[in-house]
Amino acid sequence: MPTQYWTVRRWIERFTLTAGVALLLAYLLARIDAATMYRAGLSSFAAMKASPSISKDDVGQSPTLGIDFTLWSGKRVGAYTEALGAKLGTPLAVLSIPKLRLDVPVFEGTGELTLNRGAGRIVGTARPGEEGNMGIAAHRDGFFRGLKDIKVGDRIELATLRKNLVYTVDNISVVKPSDVSVLRARPQPSLTLVTCYPFYFVGEAPQRYIVQASLADSKQATASQLSSEVPKLKKEKTQ
Repeated sequence: MPTQYWTVRRWIERFTLTAGVALLLAYLLARIDAATMYRAGLSSFAAMKASPSISKDDVGQSPTLGIDFTLWSGKRVGAYTEALGAKLGTPLAVLSIPKLRLDVPVFEGTGELTLNRGAGRIVGTARPGEEGNMGIAAHRDGFFRGLKDIKVGDRIELATLRKNLVYTVDNISVVKPSDVSVLRARPQPSLTLVTCYPFYFVGEAPQRYIVQASLADSKQATASQLSSEVPKLKKEKTQ
């Protein structure tokens, strides 16, 4: 082979290696930036909860500030990263499912931009802290993919600026997209999570995965607060 051939080949190999390293670094930076912006959004919510205008008795513990992309599709991670530049304001609430290690900001509405950034309150359903059934939607290949592992009896927490609401899952079902009966008011204050189904369906999913939960604690304490009271109760009983 002529010397010129090997020279060109070496340059191509170097260029390919450099391009590969650059793409890897870009991907890592995007992941880091996404996690940083996610924490910033939840931090702004936590800061508002700590505002002097809000009673200290109404302020619960701040949600865990972290995000796990493990179950997300690559497309959804990209959409989330692109949506970070948009201003959506402070979330209405933060939805937490301890079993799934999920903390997701809940914004108003279910537009594409909103669902790329977090979860959205379904228009026409109850607002956080109101009587009725509050519907919350999120993408099946993003924040709500973990719902595939949720079970009846699991705990769901909804932190608002003034209260922390605790719900217990009491029904899981799969319905047609046209079935909106799952969003109707129930006998007691409720929370209904909605996402597309099947979770790993290629293309537009034909069904909806529904998780319904009822308000579990009239005192509206968080799971972490309830657990902190257990040692105190045990100590009082032994005295």
